[in-house]
Amino acid sequence: MTLGSQIAWDDTVLPFQLDRSDIRGRVARLDGVLESVLKQHDYPPMIEGLVAEMALLTALIGQSVKTHWKLSLQVRGSGPARLIATDYYGPTKDGAPARIRAYASYDDNKLDHSADPFSQIGQGYFAILIDQGEHMAPYQGVTPIAGGSLSSCAETYFAQSEQLPTRFALTYGRNQQPGEPVQWRAGGIMLQHMPKASPLMQQQDGPSGDDGLLNAADILDEDEGENWIRANALLDTVEQIELIGPTVQPTELLVRLFHEEAPRVYDAQPIKFGCTCSEARVRQSLSIYSAKDIGTMTKDDGTVTADCQFCGAHYVFQPETLGFEATDGSES
Repeated sequence: MTLGSQIAWDDTVLPFQLDRSDIRGRVARLDGVLESVLKQHDYPPMIEGLVAEMALLTALIGQSVKTHWKLSLQVRGSGPARLIATDYYGPTKDGAPARIRAYASYDDNKLDHSADPFSQIGQGYFAILIDQGEHMAPYQGVTPIAGGSLSSCAETYFAQSEQLPTRFALTYGRNQQPGEPVQWRAGGIMLQHMPKASPLMQQQDGPSGDDGLLNAADILDEDEGENWIRANALLDTVEQIELIGPTVQPTELLVRLFHEEAPRVYDAQPIKFGCTCSEARVRQSLSIYSAKDIGTMTKDDGTVTADCQFCGAHYVFQPETLGFEATDGSES
């Protein structure tokens, strides 16, 4: 793809490479996807912001997974923002959109609405999980919560678990274009050093990141470090309006930021909101329970109900149709 190509950039991830720096990256723009994710729930503003940041990270990281693969990000903490979970489903075929879904679990009574949203997570961990499909063992990597944002957690994860120097520049929030309703928009850039970086620490005095964790400087030699510092300095000049769009195209942004690094772009990946829940999946998840267990789940009106935490879908079943002792497999 040439840098002058014209495509619709909203809900899209554009991968690129900086040939003179051995650095790869992605530019993401989310609007309709993010709006669809957040409208499924009535989150307070600080939780909406955390979910928006996590969804944007998921789009940027997930673009690298293969067709049919699933990538999940999870943050679990000891604070009132207990859990933020996102899923990225790779496209089912070449040219098809990827799908994203997300949700958060929190204690509204304990949230400090005047505090920095990230502080409401507390101590915990950041995890990336990759499901490669049937007959393949899933991959899971976990690092402690570190830094002052979810993007800092992701940067620490890649340095600590993958030995890949990584940098994110993100922006997100409610936005209104002339003649259009207010809606969520998000945009971001991810930079990542190519994998030839040595997994051995270059500094002899131990990791230099927070809480004794690795960061980019610990895993780059002198030449690689110079390239990385230069690319990050260029990224520091980006403006929020350039990230979030929609007036500046990602291709134009790459030229402005990195023209001396010889940016090369690849095919863009479209993204949409998508949930995989279904009545059949709920039935399958309940198939391990006995009739007695199902009885404890039955409501006063004689039904068993289930709600999808991601999309809010509501399912109603007759108890006799559930579990491994079901006497009637018909739909309720």
